Amino acid sequence: MSSLAQPLAANLVQSVDWLAIAPPTVAAVVALVVLVADLFIAENKKAVLGWTSVAGLAASALLLLPLLDGDRSTFCLAGDAELCSYTADRFTLVIQFLVLGGALLAALLSVTALKDANKALPEGEFWFLLLSSAAGAALLPASRDLATLIVALEVASLPAFALVGLRHGDRKSSEAALKFFLSSVTATAVSLMGISFVYAATGTLYLTQIADRVQNVDGQLETLTQTGVVLTLVGFAFKTAAVPFHFWVPDTYVGAPLPIAAYLSVVGKAVGFTGLILVTVIALPSYADVWGPALAALAALTMTVGNVGALRQQATRAYSAVRLLAWSSVGQAGYLLVPIAAAAYSDDAERSIGSTVAYALMYAAVNLGAFAVAALVGRTKTLNRISDYRGLYARNPISALILAFFLLCLAGLPPGIIGLFAKVTVFSAAVDAGLGWLAVVMAVNVVIALFYYLQWTALLFRAPEEPVRYLAPAPVTAAMALTGVVGIALSGAPQLILRFTDTGLF
Repeated sequence: MSSLAQPLAANLVQSVDWLAIAPPTVAAVVALVVLVADLFIAENKKAVLGWTSVAGLAASALLLLPLLDGDRSTFCLAGDAELCSYTADRFTLVIQFLVLGGALLAALLSVTALKDANKALPEGEFWFLLLSSAAGAALLPASRDLATLIVALEVASLPAFALVGLRHGDRKSSEAALKFFLSSVTATAVSLMGISFVYAATGTLYLTQIADRVQNVDGQLETLTQTGVVLTLVGFAFKTAAVPFHFWVPDTYVGAPLPIAAYLSVVGKAVGFTGLILVTVIALPSYADVWGPALAALAALTMTVGNVGALRQQATRAYSAVRLLAWSSVGQAGYLLVPIAAAAYSDDAERSIGSTVAYALMYAAVNLGAFAVAALVGRTKTLNRISDYRGLYARNPISALILAFFLLCLAGLPPGIIGLFAKVTVFSAAVDAGLGWLAVVMAVNVVIALFYYLQWTALLFRAPEEPVRYLAPAPVTAAMALTGVVGIALSGAPQLILRFTDTGLF
């Protein structure tokens, strides 16, 4: 009896590589520390919770450095080192850098936002939820089985619902949280059903094992497998805000505190796209004929609807600046989908995925910078209309120049060389994969986007209608400076981003 129990016990005991899991673990531990500390800290000293959270996110990001020397895996199936639930490879580290860097910048903006909110936002709960979401988002790119992937996705998403609706007594915030919650729960339900079908057909949750077994499923299970693939894709399309699953984005961004809108626009999008890449390119490459055309069609539809929606924003409408950034993020999601679709047709799928990651890094830096300037203007002009930015150069030249640079990066125009470089990279991925029609659709959308980006940029340098001073607190200034430095540095040496995004997924 004891001889039978011995191997079973050995299978249940797993050695944990604590260094590999350190980045998400530190964020999660700091979240718990902040939640407990909130019970004992006096009301007038709650600001220390914010700076503790910022320090925790910075520490999580720094812990990525020791992992650069080689791939590491943990939580592996006993007797098979190839089947692991957590892998810290190059792809994982790049996405974790994006996620933790984005969360850090959102935290810097939140320090000022919470102070300005005058107790309308509970600080302890806010920081706990933000850190928890960041921990889940950092766990997701390392997930190499479907169970861990879904758990990480929900750990990243569930706190985000609460963050959107956390502002006390704000009907707009509550409505935004409800829309976000309903759409995301629907996406999760659809994804879970799709994943259960795939598991039923293959008998495994490990991504690489699914890739092997899904090619040889019993003929009677073929329809079940195809249905599972389609449902899984639909679920992740919700998470990426791809059209027609984008309806929650504008209202959610407007109703959420501005730093959370910035967080969702970058980190939330990175989570969805990372999950999509892992499921399609790693687990289901043999079904490229299903997900390739579907993602190509979604990419064309998403970039077109997003850019047309941004084009229709009226400068004098309340929250039009935030709405424009929201619709713009939908359009950018379309560009991000292009290389993933191209991976289905390309002989070099890794290069296509590298194009998506490179574009995501560019978008993260410049979009967070644009939100930082929006947060600065929103402190004085609470309705945050596009017209409120008129004459910003005369009142705050540095922030106007930074915003102009970020908008030109998003448009893909010099001096925003990194934006142009990222778009050319995505465009070439489509052409190399034989998706010429998608490259044409993208080119048309880039021209459409030029109009509203340049229109906003020109408004910054017009004569102001009224004398207003914009005082930038230190955390907001730090966020603008960090994103500005990254954008300018990458514009000077854009080739660095492709070296950095050599994913090593294959």
